[in-house]
Order: sequence, then C-alpha cells, then structure tokens
Amino acid sequence: MIDNRMPTEEPWRIFRIMAEFVEGFEELSTIGPAVSIFGSARTKPGTKYYELARETAFKLSKEGFAIITGGGGGIMEAANRGAREAGGKSVGLNIELPHEQIPNVYQNLSLHFRYFFCRKVMFLKYANGFVVMPGGYGTMDELFESMVLIQTLKQAYFPVILMGSDFWRGLIDWLSESLHQKHLYIDRQDLEVFTVVDDPQDVVRVLTDFYKAHGRSGLSEPTGLKKTISYPD
Repeated sequence: MIDNRMPTEEPWRIFRIMAEFVEGFEELSTIGPAVSIFGSARTKPGTKYYELARETAFKLSKEGFAIITGGGGGIMEAANRGAREAGGKSVGLNIELPHEQIPNVYQNLSLHFRYFFCRKVMFLKYANGFVVMPGGYGTMDELFESMVLIQTLKQAYFPVILMGSDFWRGLIDWLSESLHQKHLYIDRQDLEVFTVVDDPQDVVRVLTDFYKAHGRSGLSEPTGLKKTISYPD
C-alpha cells in the first residue's frame, strides 16, 4: 500500500517561503520607480550586449530609476554596474542554484532567494518597466511571464522593451506568423505589449514618457498604446 503521508518537514517549508516574501516586500517597497533588466549570465564584459546593458542602466539611473537584476554575471552584472557607476540604486535578486551563482560586486542592495517563484514575484511587482536583453531559457521565462501577466490582466501594463532587434527578429516573426496569423492562439493586441529597440536612449524615452504619463500605477491594459513592431534599417 502506498504511503501518502506528507513528510513532517514539508509544512515548515511555508515559513521559509513566507520569510522570502516578507524580506522582499520590506526591502523593495521603498526603492521608488524601478526597472527590471533581464539577460544572459554568459555575456562577457566588453561585448556588444554587455555594454548596451551597462549604458542603458546608467542612463535609466540618471533619470531616477532603480535597476533590478538577478544579481549574477553577464547582463545582470552589466546592468548593476551601470547603475552603480551612475550613483543609482543597484538591486540584485540573487538565487541559490546547484551550480552556485556568484553575486556580482556592483549591487548596493542584495537579496538572496531559495525559491524561483518568490524571486520572480519581486522582479515583476516592484518594476515600472522591463528591459529584456538577449539571453537563454531564464531570460525567455522572465519575458513570457511578464507578457502572460499583462495579457491576463493580472498585472498592470508597464512597458516591456526587447533590446537588440537582430536577436529578437526570429522570435517576433514566429509569434506574429505562427501564433497570431496561422493559428490565432494570440490576438493582435498581444503583440502590442512589447517594443523593440536598439538604442539605450530609446529605452530611456519609452520608460520616462510612460512613467510621466501614468506613474507607478501603470495601465489596466495596453489597449490604445498603438505600439508598433519595427526593425531599424
């Protein structure tokens, strides 16, 4: 006969989860307007997207936005570094992984998480916009989570900015052609929740204009924003 009794340590896990939420809420609720920047941990200093992330975070920090990242290397390090160099708030939401993630040294507020879902709540709950640089599975997870929450109206709409048109072109074409035009799995409006840019100044413009117009409350839905998907020549 199968023993379906729950191990005695299982109920105590809820207290560890609660502790992560409480610490995150307490620390991040006072940071002011913020932008979460996502991207690959494998991106090396000096490369194109590392330097773009660094410059973008620098410019956003100068406009008064705190920068939130996953606290690791690559794009995360670049964004924290740019924020630190600008004298801004540089937040890292570090995660415990089997292959240990080493927190980058550019954070001036560092939180540590055991559970991915607690960490993901913090990325989304306290951000006034999301900048998604090229990355792998983790970056895609964060991108699609933000779009799902906006699509299902579980989160107020804030700008989702994909940086690097060359990198994102194939995915966007597939979303438009396969999911929307061919199968109607998504609506045209669902393709309007993100903007594609290549210039850090365009990121700053989109986020500052939106924040000045709508503040920290955002919009209930992206209808009427008239966003367009375009690629630079």
